[in-house]
Amino acid sequence: MRKEPMTVPISGATTGCLLVVDDQETNIQIIGATLGKLGFEIIPATSGAQALGRLANCHPDLILLDLLMPDMDGFKVCERIRENPAWVGIPIIFLSSADDKDLIVRALETGGVDYITKPFNHAELISRIRTHLALKIARDDLKQLAEDKDELLGILTHDLKNHLGGMNMSAELLRDRNGLQDDPKQRLLVENISNSSGQMLSFVNEFLANSSAHHQMHIKLEPVSLADAASRAIRQFREAAGRKNLSMQTSLPDEDSLVQADSSALSQVLENLLSNAVKFSPLGKQISVAIRPAKDYVECLVRDQGAGFTVEDKSRMFRRYGRLSARPTGGESSAGLGLSIVKKLMDAMGGELACESTAGNGAAFCIRFPRAVLQP
Repeated sequence: MRKEPMTVPISGATTGCLLVVDDQETNIQIIGATLGKLGFEIIPATSGAQALGRLANCHPDLILLDLLMPDMDGFKVCERIRENPAWVGIPIIFLSSADDKDLIVRALETGGVDYITKPFNHAELISRIRTHLALKIARDDLKQLAEDKDELLGILTHDLKNHLGGMNMSAELLRDRNGLQDDPKQRLLVENISNSSGQMLSFVNEFLANSSAHHQMHIKLEPVSLADAASRAIRQFREAAGRKNLSMQTSLPDEDSLVQADSSALSQVLENLLSNAVKFSPLGKQISVAIRPAKDYVECLVRDQGAGFTVEDKSRMFRRYGRLSARPTGGESSAGLGLSIVKKLMDAMGGELACESTAGNGAAFCIRFPRAVLQP
């Protein structure tokens, strides 16, 4: 459930819950008296350990943290807070009598959002607290909007996928019925429905794959056979290649191709590269897939004889929805997401991705992974 934001007006009363951490109770009383009059709820803590204990039972909107305290100083307290995902979004303002530039830089690098020196001006303290509370509200609202958008798009795209899949299957069943052979107009209509629904389904699938890559899917690196993964991807696209009379030349060694990768992400990478090779290859050309083992790594090269890429294409080929100069040769859909997905997944797995191409001379994509380290 979405948390209702607190009210932080520019002037007048302000509401919010503040955790004030200082080993001097007098300082907490002074801050509490000043901010309590403005409507703040004050939670006191006289040590770092006590502050962490308070956080286990409450979730303040902002923390005022003394820097120089015995046992556990402000740096350590801030580090402990930032290590906890439940507390990481709470703004921390350091308070200290030390006006040392190195300490200030260290405090901000540790995770503080501001640094105020003692003795502080009350009006300045109130102004900075209000500013950081307002910024926190803005961040929380943007995060919630992004989550709402992703949830809505997820619902829409999954529903679209189901409906489009059913429509495409129905059209293909109708197309295969013998009765349509005698009625060219009906057959043309069914072909149009099948092609349009197929293209839309392809777009939705690419959109979902891009969304998964964008939100950093859980990558589990383990020993994976690059040759086996390539073989599965090739089988998946042989029929599509056959419809365009494309020959598939392969060089896949039976062994010596174990790499450190994520099986699911690797499959997505190979499927996108082969899908593009089929889409952008003219009829009757050749696609080659080769596994090339080396001493410290194993790579897979996917080469086509399509239109290739211009210099301008290369500068934007890994952008989402990037439109490149080459167009599909068989009326296939192209959302401009495939190479963006490949780049994100390769980066997430720690692999290398390279492209060699000149306009009019096809393209060769090379993916490279370190060899798998097998446990004895």
